[in-house]
Amino acid sequence: MDSAGWWVLIGAVALVTVAIKAAGPVLLGGRELPPRAAAVIALLPAPLLAALVVTAALSEGQRWEVDASTAGVAVAGVLLWRKAPLLLAVLVAVAVTAGLRALGG
Repeated sequence: MDSAGWWVLIGAVALVTVAIKAAGPVLLGGRELPPRAAAVIALLPAPLLAALVVTAALSEGQRWEVDASTAGVAVAGVLLWRKAPLLLAVLVAVAVTAGLRALGG
């Protein structure tokens, strides 16, 4: 794809994003969301964050891959699940990932 094609694609994605963001206020017209819809929206952040973490930890480009970073994320997840401080979990994850990469070449 040439340079002009990329800019057209970026512009189209920007326009679609603006349309999606404008759809909610336009369709609701200042009214409150129904309680059931508000409850569903309140539950969305956790699975969305989990999906981002899983794809970041288990993918390499266009394919799935388990490597040292996957082990680091898993260790951090276990530490956070066991109520360890966030900074400690991050530091241990970095150490585990670096150690595995050093051992693996």
